[in-house]
Amino acid sequence: MYYNNKYERTGTLFEGKFKSEHAKDDRYLKYLFSYIHLNPMKLVIPNWKKEGIKNKLRVLKFLEHYPFSSYQDYLGYNRKQRKAINFKVFPNYFSMKSLFEDELFDWLNYKQARPV
Repeated sequence: MYYNNKYERTGTLFEGKFKSEHAKDDRYLKYLFSYIHLNPMKLVIPNWKKEGIKNKLRVLKFLEHYPFSSYQDYLGYNRKQRKAINFKVFPNYFSMKSLFEDELFDWLNYKQARPV
């Protein structure tokens, strides 16, 4: 409101209104989990969902060193930011590091079908 009043404008400041959807089942929750952890990839490959990924190891290295994500924490890295995560609240889908990596790697291999 302050910004809109100051610059005599109306509407939202960002792209659009926030939309939320209840995670009704485990499948959708796993999707959200992967989406959140793979979201920083847009910084490296903006169109990865449409064009696919040529160098998956490069992307995994980027994610592994990206400091503003809990990706490292789920890999078992001992960082001070890890204290902010309550691992008990999230269902134990990825009890082993390899399951977490496998889930995300499946999404990295995903390539959206192009319309004909």
